[in-house]
Amino acid sequence: MSESWSDRLFGGFRKTSEKLTGNLAGAVGSLGGGTTRLSENQLDELEDALVMSDLGPRAAMRIREAIAQRQFPRDADERAIQEAVAAEIAEILRPVAKPLEVTAFPRPHVVLVIGVNGSGKTTTIAKLAHLFQEDDYGVMLAAGDTFRAAAIGQLKVWADRLGVPVVTGPEGGDPASVVFDGVKAATDKGSDVLIVDTAGRLQNRKELMAELTKIRKVLGRLNPEAPHDVVLVLDATNGQNALQQIDVFKEVAGVTGLVMTKLDGTARGGVLVAAAEQYGLPIHAIGVGEKIDDLRPFDPDLVARVIAGVA
Repeated sequence: MSESWSDRLFGGFRKTSEKLTGNLAGAVGSLGGGTTRLSENQLDELEDALVMSDLGPRAAMRIREAIAQRQFPRDADERAIQEAVAAEIAEILRPVAKPLEVTAFPRPHVVLVIGVNGSGKTTTIAKLAHLFQEDDYGVMLAAGDTFRAAAIGQLKVWADRLGVPVVTGPEGGDPASVVFDGVKAATDKGSDVLIVDTAGRLQNRKELMAELTKIRKVLGRLNPEAPHDVVLVLDATNGQNALQQIDVFKEVAGVTGLVMTKLDGTARGGVLVAAAEQYGLPIHAIGVGEKIDDLRPFDPDLVARVIAGVA
């Protein structure tokens, strides 16, 4: 029997949850002595445990303050604290859980996908296309990362597997021209969604900003509402460095939402909570594997329980 999505999610987050629960075990100890609230020392250690698990100082402080107000049974154990932490993590995550929706009229709904090279961007595009296909939307891809032949080739391979058309241009060509051709082709074909790959060359921000600005201008001429979404793909293994990427891409690209990949096998999945608390950007989906159906819409309550080790 194949594993369910939640089973794979738990497996993917296992290192994160084990890291957090291991830290919590040392932080909580016993509530004995008749106390019904955590002591200041226990709260300090709880906060440290959350920070060390990559939830970030802001989220850790918020959770600490909420837990400080909670009354616990005198025989409460570590599990009770984990349940309380899960509830507070869910409070942070629920406001940002928002699946990608196809709302554009006229079609196509244009999704710009951005992120640094190596973040899993191109694979994520294929997985997003698959999610849209599951909802019976017609999808087209555009290979706007013209600076890497590998990116163009990879997108073509995924397009073939999914049975969706892909618009490409010459290597080193003008990305805005590819986007223009993509919108025209998607409009002519009647596609519901156009997903556009873009370059991730952060070492030259000015060049990237100029490129994205040009793409936006081209889109604006064809459809003043486009792009309808600007989705940043983040690699969870980068931990707190992922937050720096959000800072940069918000500036250069006007990020509207996030997808986090590679949550399987990393102990840094808590950065998802840090991103939610610090930026409040919608989290559309998370990835816990390499298969086409390993990207799923973000479920804040399930993820909160998985991170806290109580799923």
